[in-house]
This record gives sequence, structure tokens and C-alpha cells, in this order.
Amino acid sequence: MKSMKLEWKRGDWAAYFGLMTNNLTNLLTMMGLLIFVVGIPKEIVYGRIAPAFGLAVLVASICYTWFGLQMQRQTGRNDVTALPSGPSAPSIFTVTFLVLMPVYQQTGDADFAIQIGLVWCFVEAMILAGGSFLGETIRKMIPRTVLLSCLSGLGLLLLAMNPMLQAFEAPTVSFIVLLLIFINWFGKKPIFARIPTGLLLLVAGTALAWISGLQSPEAIKASMSSFGFNPPSVHIDSFMQGLPHALPYLASAVPLGLANYIFDLENIESAHAAGDEYPTRKVMLANGLASMLGCLMGNPFPVTVYVGHAGWKAMGASIGYTLASGVTMFIVPLFGLGAFMLAIIPMTAIVPILVFIGVVTANQVVRETPKVEVPVIFICLFPWIANWALTMMNSVMGAAGTNAAKIGTDVLHSKGIYYEGLMHLGNGAPLASMLWGCIAIFAILNKPLRGAIAAAVGALLALFGVIHAPVVGFAEGSSLMFVTAYLMMSGMFVVKHIMDSREVAQAPAPVSES
Repeated sequence: MKSMKLEWKRGDWAAYFGLMTNNLTNLLTMMGLLIFVVGIPKEIVYGRIAPAFGLAVLVASICYTWFGLQMQRQTGRNDVTALPSGPSAPSIFTVTFLVLMPVYQQTGDADFAIQIGLVWCFVEAMILAGGSFLGETIRKMIPRTVLLSCLSGLGLLLLAMNPMLQAFEAPTVSFIVLLLIFINWFGKKPIFARIPTGLLLLVAGTALAWISGLQSPEAIKASMSSFGFNPPSVHIDSFMQGLPHALPYLASAVPLGLANYIFDLENIESAHAAGDEYPTRKVMLANGLASMLGCLMGNPFPVTVYVGHAGWKAMGASIGYTLASGVTMFIVPLFGLGAFMLAIIPMTAIVPILVFIGVVTANQVVRETPKVEVPVIFICLFPWIANWALTMMNSVMGAAGTNAAKIGTDVLHSKGIYYEGLMHLGNGAPLASMLWGCIAIFAILNKPLRGAIAAAVGALLALFGVIHAPVVGFAEGSSLMFVTAYLMMSGMFVVKHIMDSREVAQAPAPVSES
């Protein structure tokens, strides 16, 4: 065994800038939604929620750093890459729009809305912490191809797609940054090899943005108004006050908690596939406890194992990058520096890094998948594609002051837009992707009994509206239609198992040679 030593490598610079800027984007998105969309007072967002948000990410980052150092000591390897830590991006939107906004609009009481959000976050954290004792078992039950395929959909559609669209809105900046990524991180012969690529990308992108006139000194001046010292403080009383009133809003916490649970499993499996075999129970327990701590300090958003371990490892990252990112995520809201940083460094210089991470995440499943299982990859992508398209479509209709109900699904259908199918396939994408991956792989590998169980689980999830439904509820809307369909699939698997058993029983016994 070698002694534990935290070293900083060249690859840590690139990984640090990539992970830190991604987390910073989530932080700024969260603050923007709460202040400008929901209407929560700035002093509550800057002074209470954001510092606790940063603290939760820091605590998880410290845990991941410790796990990495332990692995380094136990294995004697010097190529261990720490898990990346960050907030649960889907939870930011879910908590904001399904909990904080409706409560605040109904009551006009920001403190009460946050109290409900804290209870919601605590339930999420309990699912992660409690599920840590089953995580390893579930990871072994679900084929690696399925877990990595689900993660590839997450990487491409939720992490990389919107950044790629942003890149094409400012091609004079982002195209050069993308080309540098292709040469230095995908290619065999890097350019400007003495400069860490992550730093090179930010310097080149920032310089091009300022030359192109995309950044302005006025934005820097305006950002300075957010400076201040905002230490996190204990808010257990807020959590306790929200407990008696939170039940009606917890329906979305369970499915999203399960989704975050699956995210963690997928990202841990991705690390295993890359050679870093972290203990599932410890990692998920760390996430749950870090989220609980953040909740009791006033933050309603849980943390998770962030996507992209394979990408950070491909950059040559070690252990220090995740700790440095966690420290930054704590310091930025502590002193109100987020807006100032983005006023200097443009998003157009940052987003191509996320495209790289998404592509590497998707590429991992291609490398790890046996040829016969390749169709599973594409089956798992469909729910993620539908989820992304549904989100974009709903946003466009919302911006136009309308929605699908007002337009009419018949009208949309006449224009070739299958909105109902989009809604059914896209809702519950994390679990639906995993479910359909299991059904497909058990069919391909001729494991009908396991396929029957997977389809039966699908029927159960559909019955409660966890998948294929816009809201959670027992046997509501078209849920029973999906329950029936999944039970039919389960029955077909059982028939296949019986037919296979009969073929084996009727097969002639091999003739022994005398």
C-alpha cells in the first residue's frame, strides 16, 4: 500500500475548469430562476440558499476526494480519477416549478415556500441514503450495457445538446474552441501542448468573445453589485415548520428521488467501466448525507454524482479537480462572485467543454458494449430524445403564451407532431430509458423470465404515473393503457420461457459413445 497523497496533475486543470463551470452554470441558473421567475427576494437567494447550496456540493466533493485517496492507497495506482460532484440539475427545475413557484404564488410567503422545498429535498436525500444499502445489488442486477446506455442519453441530450446549440449561436468563438477540443482531447497530436488544454480553451474562447464584442465592461460593473459575505447558517427550524404542510407537494419527490438514485448508479457504473471501482454504498450515502446537511442549512436542492467521469479521466484528471471544484462552488456564493466570473469568461467559451463530456460519456458505452447488445444503446436513447424535445416544445409554446391543450393535439398531429407520444415517452425518461433497455437486452439475450419481471415493473411504474405521465397519480389518465401493454409484454416473455423449456425437454439426449 502506498501512502495517501493529494497530487495535482495537468489533466486536473482541464477537468477543474469543465466541472467548475458546469456547476457554476447550475448555480447561476438556480439563482436566476428563484429571483427572476419565482420572485424570491434576492437577499434570501444570495444570503441563505446559495451558500448552503455551495456547502452541500463542497461536502460531497470532500467525500469523493477521500474515496479517491483511499482507492489510491489500497491499489497503489497513480491514475485514479475522483468522482465528479455537483447539484442535481433536474431537481433545480423540478423543485423550482413544482414546489417553490406554486407555493409562493398561492401564499406570497417566500419563507413558507422554502420550508416546503426543504422537506422535499430531505425526502430526496433519504431515498439516496436509504437506497445506498441496495445500490450495489441493483447495479449487479441491471446489465452494464443498460446503465451505460441510459447515461449516454443523459450525457448527449441533457449535458451536450443545449451547449452545442449555444455553440452555433456564437460560431466565431465556439468553433475554434471545438476544434481545439478535437485536436487536443480527441486527436493524437495536440497543439500548444505545453499549455493545459482546459486553460487554453478558456483563454482562447474568452479572447475571441471580447474581440467579437460579445462581452462588455458594463456587465462587469453590474456584476459587482452582487459582492458580499454570505456565510451559511442553520435552518433546522425552517425544515421543521415545513413538515406539517409538505405532503401535497411530495408526490414529485419520490419519482425524482428514484431518478437521481438511477443517475448515481449509472455514474458509479461509468466509473467502474473506466477502471475506478468505487463502493456504491459509500458514494450514495455520502450524497444523501451531503444533501441532508444542505437541506438543514437552507438549501432545497440535492447533490449527486455528476455525469462525465469517463470524460474527466480521458483528460488525465486525478483527484484534486473535484475538491478544487467543490471549494470554488463554496467560495463563489460565499462572496457573491458568480455573476462577476461569467461577466469575464463567456459561456460560449465554456459550453464546448460540456459537448466533449457528453460525447465521451456516450462513447464509453460503445467501447464497453458487445456487438449483439448494440441495439440496446439506441433503444435507451429514445426516452431521452423525447424528453429533450418535449422540454423544448413546451418552452416554445409557453413563450408564445399557449400550450398543447389550447392548440389541440389533433391540430399538432395534423402537422406531423405526435405530441401525446412525445409526452408519454419523454416523461419519466431516466426510469423509462433503463426499463426499455432491460426489456430489450433480456429479449436479445433470451432471458425471458428477467424480461417478464422488467415488464411487470414497468406496469407498476406506469400505474402510479412515475413513467409516461406528466404528473404522479394512481391509475390516472392513460396510465391503465400502459399498465395493460406492459402486462401483455410480461405475458409474452412468460410464453417464450415456456416454449424454450419445452424445446429443451423435447430435445433428444446426446448419444454416448461406447
